[in-house]
Amino acid sequence: MNKVIYLDNAATTKPAPEVVEAMLPYYTEHYGNPSAIYSIAAECKEAVNSSRDTIARVLGAKSNEIYFTAGGTESDNWALKAAYEAYSSKGNHIITTKIEHHAILHTCDYLESKGCEVTYLDVDEYGVVDLEQLKAAIRPETILISIMFGNNEIGTIEPIKEIGRIAHENGIVFHTDAVQAFGQVPINVDEMNIDMLSASGHKLNGPKGIGFLYIRKGLKLRSFIHGGAQERKRRAGTENVPGIVGLGKAVERADRTMKERTAREAELRDYLIKRVTEEIPFTRLNGHPENRLPNNANFCFRFIEGESMLIMLDMKGICGSSGSACTSGSLDPSHVLLAIGLPHEIAHGSLRLTLSEETTRDEIDFVVDNLKEIIAKLRSMSPLYEDYIAKHPEEA
Repeated sequence: MNKVIYLDNAATTKPAPEVVEAMLPYYTEHYGNPSAIYSIAAECKEAVNSSRDTIARVLGAKSNEIYFTAGGTESDNWALKAAYEAYSSKGNHIITTKIEHHAILHTCDYLESKGCEVTYLDVDEYGVVDLEQLKAAIRPETILISIMFGNNEIGTIEPIKEIGRIAHENGIVFHTDAVQAFGQVPINVDEMNIDMLSASGHKLNGPKGIGFLYIRKGLKLRSFIHGGAQERKRRAGTENVPGIVGLGKAVERADRTMKERTAREAELRDYLIKRVTEEIPFTRLNGHPENRLPNNANFCFRFIEGESMLIMLDMKGICGSSGSACTSGSLDPSHVLLAIGLPHEIAHGSLRLTLSEETTRDEIDFVVDNLKEIIAKLRSMSPLYEDYIAKHPEEA
């Protein structure tokens, strides 16, 4: 194959043609500022509201509960910082997990410097939160629980409905980072007891630099960015109209295609997992074997170093990842893999492959065939592998 095989869709996705087409007029013809009062501004305001309505419908929310942001990271920051500020008179304790995205973990670090107390829940070997441990962690001063919907590295889906129920039974606000899950699995904020939800456009074939935060009506959260009166005085700044239009189209498209699209992705994902785990020895599948995002496969290969593997895959035109795109420049092993109990030496040999609706079975075969050769070559140069085989020749 001469073309690029892109299997890093958890990092970002290719904007769909219909999304780009919907956005283009708002760069040229419909360029008005939605806050103005003349007709070309009204057209833009109507487009913004239409996207807001679409997102609300898909989430089972109200339109006035959707607030546009610059993406998932801003949404996560807003949710945690504003909730801490709003409910600090009640308490100063937040509960999250050890496998959250760094947009959550680093925000928690910041809040701890301001006097917040944070409990970081353990997860099991599959990355699933223990609900009994969650209940035990709740204190009278607990004001917020923030637990991601689906993990961006290993794909595990958390028991969100049950977590939300526990939060509400204790009078606690519940936020979920749904950046990876929104558009991949059905989400209804009322049925799942969700009070705040973060999402990002570029994870579902939409544009970069746009996302939203769902805030349940009645939550007393203040502005995160101060200035003008945009977003009902809660998020200042001139609206990114083309981005909002693109996000709305991407959400509508993801909802319309979800059942058929994700079923196909899951089928290919399972085929990929089967081939890799059966044909490459000393391989571990990370994340829950069944209850995982439909396009996510994450492996650890013993006796190799992940960066070399990624470089060799890239030379074959294959785009993968060793984990979160936000930490790709780090030499440290994934905090998620360490949290599920993997030692450093195994966590270093990780590979995340995330599929799209365009991924084909032929591409999967090409990837696995080349991956087998790459792993074998890297292991042939590994003294750790050589020592292991010398002690266990029957496994060679």
